[in-house]
Amino acid sequence: MDKSDDFLTEQVVVNLGPQHPSTHGVFRMVVVLDGETVVDLKPIMGYLHRNHEKIGERNTFLQNMPFTDRLDYVCSMSNNFGYALAVEKLMGIQPPERAEYIRVMMAELTRFLNHIFSIGFLLNDLGAFFTPMLYALEERELILDVFEAVSGSRMMCNYFRFGGVARDIPDEVMEKIRKLVLERLPRKLDEMDYFITNNEIVRGRCEGVGVLTAERAIALSASGPVLRASGVAYDVRRADPYSIYDRFEFDIPVRYNGDIYDRYLLRLDEMRQSLRILQQVMRDIPEGPIMSGKPQYQVRVPAGESYGRVEGPKGELGFYVVSNGKPNPWRYHVRAPTFINLTSLAEMCRGQKIADVVTILGSIDIVLGEVDR
Repeated sequence: MDKSDDFLTEQVVVNLGPQHPSTHGVFRMVVVLDGETVVDLKPIMGYLHRNHEKIGERNTFLQNMPFTDRLDYVCSMSNNFGYALAVEKLMGIQPPERAEYIRVMMAELTRFLNHIFSIGFLLNDLGAFFTPMLYALEERELILDVFEAVSGSRMMCNYFRFGGVARDIPDEVMEKIRKLVLERLPRKLDEMDYFITNNEIVRGRCEGVGVLTAERAIALSASGPVLRASGVAYDVRRADPYSIYDRFEFDIPVRYNGDIYDRYLLRLDEMRQSLRILQQVMRDIPEGPIMSGKPQYQVRVPAGESYGRVEGPKGELGFYVVSNGKPNPWRYHVRAPTFINLTSLAEMCRGQKIADVVTILGSIDIVLGEVDR
């Protein structure tokens, strides 16, 4: 083509958010566009800045347990787990057997509800407004019924304690969990797979879109489904086993295309593995105490430092705690997985269309409570 026939175009800067309903909270993306093609993208956070870590240094160690619920407020049980491990290392205590099984049970129920919630929202981001989300919410609500029965709260559970859990699971609730794990959730997962996985709109909008290679995922410190969907089979439950995860048989799902579609498929795979772990927990859970020592009203933590990490539903969640022997932490820091996973957003979006940006963001699965902690 003769150069004189070229169109003269001008790049446009567009703000998505922070009020945009599909930015998954108060989050802003500054997008540089050439026509509808994304030239560059800058994620801007901080609108929900809550000073979590400084408040965590003012609270006592025990007061921080319910405070962790407010990080990833979809996954409060996982937040409790990571923090409990960090403080237990400093205290040198070990939860009883039954408490360990209950902890794993709550963590894997949390993984399932997070992923089904995430897939529902992903469909919402693709334009399938509300109906898939409502189907996902129905299953999530049944799991939240269990959380409410054992902890007294549906979302801010405050259930873990240093050396165990706050209260035991009643027999009728255990039976409800058994029916969910063995009957309903596997069936509903198969239904979701059947209706979504080979849907031509889903495949057309997701395959080959928002690609993150294995090398770049590692370089950008990605973790969780974002990392494993790029071909890296890394999971803290296997790489650095904690609690009693080394007793269970489960696979680490991995996909190799690193696109939106593989991130969706990987979450489906992980839900199946969570059910597999839960079935083993239900089979093997022993009777016995749920706490080491007496009920906690005041906790004395020896001086020292520790890092407790878990494989949260969204990636590696870590708590770095420094104690100087006083009732409150001298230093308290959270390695929030979605905060770090967001660093790969610009790379996933360059060269894509503006219509794909919100879907790519949805495939990362962020919660602003832990991004702007």
